[in-house]
Amino acid sequence: MRNQKLIFIHGLEGSSQGNKAKLLRKIFPEILIPDFYGPLAQRMELLTAILHESESWKIIGSSFGGLMGALFAHQFPQRVDKLILLAPALVWPEFAQLHKASIPVPTVIFHGTHDAVIPVNLVRKLAERVFVILDFHTVKDDHGLHETAQNIDWQAIIYV
Repeated sequence: MRNQKLIFIHGLEGSSQGNKAKLLRKIFPEILIPDFYGPLAQRMELLTAILHESESWKIIGSSFGGLMGALFAHQFPQRVDKLILLAPALVWPEFAQLHKASIPVPTVIFHGTHDAVIPVNLVRKLAERVFVILDFHTVKDDHGLHETAQNIDWQAIIYV
């Protein structure tokens, strides 16, 4: 087990007991997986309190959790070592209004071509504009990315 600060942020309707949370907990027993409820501002307050005054976080965010991770990295880039975003909800106005090249954190995004919730082409366009260091993977999967999540080499993506 590596001594890393690792957090998973679930989606809007998700929880710390969802499929991705369970998968990641098996791979990384030390991972922090809090539950988030309420509107975006309330969730961001809780996330900021959890990650307060700590650095070197690796953030995995799914859908709305991806939006939250991206917004946190924008506000506190010095606290985040890496972002891994799964079908992130970057279409939210809070992200779409960010300026060009405003998130210097290395970011990996996986987004499905069959995503009927968040359009992959729009997310890619927004991501390429805002993230300075971006590795964007378009995969044959839907918004849940259940198959993709099972096949990601999580150890390599987190620790490389």
